[in-house]
Amino acid sequence: MAKKPTGKNTSGRGQRDLTVKVKTARGRRLSSTRWLQRQLNDPYVKRAQAEGYRGRAAFKIMELDDKFRFLVPGARVVDLGCAPGGWIQVAVPRINALGEKQGKAVGRIIGVDLQEVEPIPGAEIHQLDFMEDDADEIVKGWLGGRADVVMSDMAASSSGHKQTDHLRIIALCEAAAQLAFDVLDEGGAFVAKVLAGGAEGELQKVLKQKFAKVANVKPPSSRSDSSEKFVVATGFRRVQDADEA
Repeated sequence: MAKKPTGKNTSGRGQRDLTVKVKTARGRRLSSTRWLQRQLNDPYVKRAQAEGYRGRAAFKIMELDDKFRFLVPGARVVDLGCAPGGWIQVAVPRINALGEKQGKAVGRIIGVDLQEVEPIPGAEIHQLDFMEDDADEIVKGWLGGRADVVMSDMAASSSGHKQTDHLRIIALCEAAAQLAFDVLDEGGAFVAKVLAGGAEGELQKVLKQKFAKVANVKPPSSRSDSSEKFVVATGFRRVQDADEA
């Protein structure tokens, strides 16, 4: 039986493992061998397998929430580009989506992705292109109102060209932010992955106008050789729609 993820950070509880070395097989590129060796020796990959998470990215949202506390019992959460589901696995127990924490408010989480995602108990997952014109209204309909948190770990397919990849992921993050502006409730939070590279300045400017606090963080589980970082914007300042005034 697969272990049920608890959403708790168990960092430091494991034992030291021996390094696994991988030989380059005939027909396999050296870069593929290096990737495989890195995966086999990555402590977060091992923890994810041992603790029942769908990927090492689960520990990134875990560490971010440990610091900023946006995944609280009763929170209404939207996870954009949620495949394979690791962030949702962390969020479900933290927002009490299954109602297992007696006396605590029960949260709700909606996962959205272009591809089909295996079900996760406590979450509602939908196939949707969140860039569609009416995506914000569709998401609010599924959620039954506005969200307290919109989060995204999306990344465009790598082209091998750092600047191109940077621009692509910033474009995704900007699109996610625009949807967040449409669906977040007053005081809500936006959490998303970006790549350091210089083109994120305009996004940062807009976020600082829309939120009370904006932090840029590289969690411990983010690989040291990666240029990824995460923006955590809290205290959303929502402008009421004309029909709400």
